[in-house]
Amino acid sequence: MAWRGFIVRKLTKTEFIRSGNTTWSRYSLNPYQQQVRCFRREAKTKKSNNEQEMKVLPSENKTPTPPPKISRPSLFKPLLFTLGFTGCSFAAAAVLQYESLRSKVKAAKEESDDLSKGSHDMTYWHNWWNQLTAFQKQLILLMSTVDDLWSSLTEGQRIVTGIIAVNVVVLCCWRIPSMQRNMIKYFTANPVSKTQCLPMVLSTFSHYSIIHMMANMYVLWTFSSGLVSLLGKEQFLAFYLSAGVLASMVSYMCKSATRRFHPSLGASGAVMAVLAAVCTTVPEAKLGIIFLPMVTLSAGHVLKALVAFDTAGLFLGWRLFDHAAHLGGALFGVWYIADGHRLIWRRREPFVKLWHSLRSKATNDPRPGARPGTNRGER
Repeated sequence: MAWRGFIVRKLTKTEFIRSGNTTWSRYSLNPYQQQVRCFRREAKTKKSNNEQEMKVLPSENKTPTPPPKISRPSLFKPLLFTLGFTGCSFAAAAVLQYESLRSKVKAAKEESDDLSKGSHDMTYWHNWWNQLTAFQKQLILLMSTVDDLWSSLTEGQRIVTGIIAVNVVVLCCWRIPSMQRNMIKYFTANPVSKTQCLPMVLSTFSHYSIIHMMANMYVLWTFSSGLVSLLGKEQFLAFYLSAGVLASMVSYMCKSATRRFHPSLGASGAVMAVLAAVCTTVPEAKLGIIFLPMVTLSAGHVLKALVAFDTAGLFLGWRLFDHAAHLGGALFGVWYIADGHRLIWRRREPFVKLWHSLRSKATNDPRPGARPGTNRGER
C-alpha cells in the first residue's frame, strides 16, 4: 500500500498548465482516494471500535457538493485601462520618435564639427592601447565583437531581442517557488481576479512552458523586421503592447460571457497581431511551414486559416489555447493596417507640436530674476 499512498499524495499536489494564453486547474481527490487514505490511517491505529471507524471513514453514498457559482465580474475598469493604456502607448511612441530624431540631428551636427576640427593623433591612441593590461585588451575585443553582432541585426531583430530577454526573465521567475503566488497574481490574466488591469500587460510577457515561449518568439522574430521597417520601432512597440492589452480585454469579455473563468498567459495575442498586420500588408507573400518546408501558402490564406481555427475553437469550447485572445490580436492587427494607422498615428502632429512647444519653453525659460529679452540676444 506504500506506493499507492505515494501516488495519492502526488496527485493531490499536481497542477498543470495548458499552453497558449493558456488555462490551468487542480486535480481533486475522488471519494475512492479519500477512502484509501482514511483506510491506511485506521490500519495504523488498529482501533477495534466499529463506531469510531464509521465516523472516520467517509460515506460511500455521499456526493461531492458542486462548487459555488461565480458571479459575472465587472469589466468597466479593464475597459478604461485598455483605452487609457493604448492612448498613452501611442502618445509615448510619438514623443520617443520626436526625441530620437532630435538626438540623431544633434549627433550628426556634433560629428561634422569633430571632423572639421580634426581627430585625435593616432599616436595618442597607440600609447593608450599599449598601457592596457592583457585582460583589458581581451575585454575590449570581446565588447567590440558583441557590438559588431548587434550592429548586424536589423532594427526589428534588436527590438525582439529585448522582448525575448524580458520573457526569459519572467520564465525563470516562474521556476522560483517563493514567487509563485505573485506570479499567478500579476502575470496571469483572469477577469475574476482582484488584480484585473496590470496582468493584462504583464501576462503578455509571461510563459510557463519553454516550448510555448519559443514558438511565440520564433514567430515574432520572423515577422518583426518587415513590420518595424514599415512602422518604425517606436510605433511598433506601441502597437505590440496595445495588441497584448486588447487581446486580454477580448479574452475577459468572452470569459465573462461564457462564465468560464480560467487564468491566461502568453504573448500569443500580441504575436497574432504582428502576424496579421504583416499578412494584411503583403497578402501575396509566400509562407512556409517549419515542419513541412516543401509546402508554401500565401500569407492571406494563412491568416484566414488561423482566424477560422480560433473561431472554431472559441465556439466549440476548446481549452487548449485562449482562442478569444488570438482572435482579438488578429483583428486588431488587420484593423490597424487598414484604418488604425490613419486614425491614430497620422493624427499625432498636434500632440507632437504641443510637446515641442513645452520642451522649447522649458529649455529657453529665463532664469528667475533675469532681465527679459536676454535669452534672445536683446539689449
